[in-house]
Amino acid sequence: MYDSGKIITGLVIFVALFASPFILNVGGGAPAVPQPSLDTPAIKSMGNPVCVRENMQSNHMQVLDLWRDSVVRDMNHTVPGIDGQLYEMSLSNTCMECHSNKAEFCDRCHTYAAVDPFCWDCHIEPPKEG
Repeated sequence: MYDSGKIITGLVIFVALFASPFILNVGGGAPAVPQPSLDTPAIKSMGNPVCVRENMQSNHMQVLDLWRDSVVRDMNHTVPGIDGQLYEMSLSNTCMECHSNKAEFCDRCHTYAAVDPFCWDCHIEPPKEG
């Protein structure tokens, strides 16, 4: 092995570069998952706030996709909520009525998850709360 010094040096550099992300991340921990703020006037005015659907935090994209397909393809505009009341299938009129602070409620989690939802390509973004 005439080039053993070069090979060993190359392997050490390779292992150092490969391991550096793991070494630098030790002890840093994962950033805290943001919790959506339920501190809006509409939610505060409710005695016992209940969302239209169960598990919205974990399944909201699937629910909104189903709502979109139901409204656009089937012309069905209402959905029964978990309280039995009929609600309009509308991001702007139903969801954003209670969750009016988009920056606090939507954007924090989407930024954390590195997700760029296309909801606002069609829907009008709610006015910013001052």
